[in-house]
Amino acid sequence: MFKLYTDAATKGNPGPSSAGILIVAAQKQYQFSQQLPPSSNHEAEFNAAIAGWKKLAEFAQPAETILFFSDSRIVMDSLAKKYSKSYPQQLQQLLTLQETFPLVINRWIPEKENKGAHTLATQGLHKLK
Repeated sequence: MFKLYTDAATKGNPGPSSAGILIVAAQKQYQFSQQLPPSSNHEAEFNAAIAGWKKLAEFAQPAETILFFSDSRIVMDSLAKKYSKSYPQQLQQLLTLQETFPLVINRWIPEKENKGAHTLATQGLHKLK
């Protein structure tokens, strides 16, 4: 089982953006910051989730169970409904990445429980200056 945590940080709306990606598996943590295209906060959250799933694919085998955590309600609500009025392309890309795995559990968490990914996203944003 793998746990994936993602978060985005933006400066401006839209503006420079960064993703924080935390992968937890077998009592090990893998931490990544990744620059994202300049975007709004919501778009950056989708892009961070996509970046996280792409990074996860480098670690997890297709038979793995994945627990995905994000503090972005728009991302998690869109995944639950399989619909997004404003970000249909990003949602479709995210759904396609998730289909690689037989069991994916998407769970919204409050920001205070997503500090690892949040810190990585913020650190990545500061490196963009």
